[in-house]
Amino acid sequence: MLTRKQHELIRFIQVRLEETGVSPSFEEMKEALDLKSKSGVHRLISALEERGFIRRLPNRARALEVLRQPEDVTNKAPTKAANSNSAAAVIRPPEAKPAPANDVIEIPLHGRIAAGVPIEALETSATLPVPAALLGSGEHYALEVSGDSMIEAGILDGDYALIRKTDTARDGEIVVALVRGEEATLKYLRRENGMVRLDPANAAYEPQIYRPGEVLVQGKLAGLLRRYH
Repeated sequence: MLTRKQHELIRFIQVRLEETGVSPSFEEMKEALDLKSKSGVHRLISALEERGFIRRLPNRARALEVLRQPEDVTNKAPTKAANSNSAAAVIRPPEAKPAPANDVIEIPLHGRIAAGVPIEALETSATLPVPAALLGSGEHYALEVSGDSMIEAGILDGDYALIRKTDTARDGEIVVALVRGEEATLKYLRRENGMVRLDPANAAYEPQIYRPGEVLVQGKLAGLLRRYH
């Protein structure tokens, strides 16, 4: 069951898409639902997304798609929207939906991530075409995975790791870590007793422990591409 505000939001988004082909802004959604802040809109959007009612289209401004309506949906839009625009009071059968997120983006391919080779040494002019739906915000690059140290995380030799550039990460995230300015590795990041621990996802390998100054985060895992032969 959806909450009343979730019902109102999904109806408002659907009406706006049918009328203009563009999803409403967060400010418009805040006003339509009489919320005090945009953070409330973010929470509603996330809840609807998690339950499969809507999805965000990455790399597009104001891009939301309604995947399905609640079974008990009514033909009323939020009160404020109805007062300001009487056409928003009725949901008509959709004539057209926004185009799906099937855009392809070319991102830098920095070669294979291998022990003993810094990321900088891997940089080439090669690129990798990636569906936009696999990437979120920010700048990305790709690395071809070498080895089996992360197989229990579903990361296999020959996979393409899609990395979002960042120099910070939380404990438990999979990162590209440059160790002592020499060795680049893809591992889980942990902080423990003032040290940095890089954990593999393979019981055959031992964790690697370093002083904080020895490890530089160069990105974190955003997605994977796998080719089947």
